[in-house]
Amino acid sequence: MGPDLVLLHGWGFHSGVWAPLVDCLSTRFRLTLVDLPGHGGSDPLAQGRRLAAVAEAVIKAAPSQACWLGWSLGGLVALQAAIAFPRQVSKLVLVASTPRFVTAVDWPYGVVPEVFADFSVALQNDSAGTLKRFVWLQTRGAERAKAVAQVLLAHFNAPYRPGIEGLEDGLALLQDSDLRVELETIPCPTLAIMGQRDLLVPPKVGAWLSAHLPQGQVFMIPRAGHAPFLSHGQVFKDIVSNFLRA
Repeated sequence: MGPDLVLLHGWGFHSGVWAPLVDCLSTRFRLTLVDLPGHGGSDPLAQGRRLAAVAEAVIKAAPSQACWLGWSLGGLVALQAAIAFPRQVSKLVLVASTPRFVTAVDWPYGVVPEVFADFSVALQNDSAGTLKRFVWLQTRGAERAKAVAQVLLAHFNAPYRPGIEGLEDGLALLQDSDLRVELETIPCPTLAIMGQRDLLVPPKVGAWLSAHLPQGQVFMIPRAGHAPFLSHGQVFKDIVSNFLRA
């Protein structure tokens, strides 16, 4: 059995999204699947819109000195954990994630703020429809887009559908967090896995991460969108395994 590996899902989902990978990864690692606050079986946090508080909550559920793998919002939380608790994170894998999700004058590598603002308003009227729109944004234009979207949409029918509070808190984290400066202090080896056709985290984020992470490397998966672990599962598993067991 290999090292401990903590898996963190993205916004609107729960730890069940990793199901296609569990059988393979569990033969190589001791897995800890965490539901982010307000998602799955995890209750919302009183300070759920503070990234530091979310990372601290997840640290309490994680083994010491584990490898961490975070997808999208989960990658943002994993970044914060590696910054705040460097001795607890031995290696880090970021999947379609970024230190800042929204664009700014000095940051063209994201989505415009209005996109998340529209999602925030829409959540109040139609949370299920908003989640579906988010899935199509994640998969549009990518290889196997329809099949991946169907897999992701199926998780919204599970018993652990996120409540409005958890969704609003998570969306606020995506809107407001900016770890570009702190990211340069992360001491552990870090791998960023990017999708070439990702509309939420543009491929150019990969080059930026490679230049600013002290021990960073990037793997770009051709034709993949925002969920490369589903669209290119075998490639993804091989990349992760090779990096974490090196």
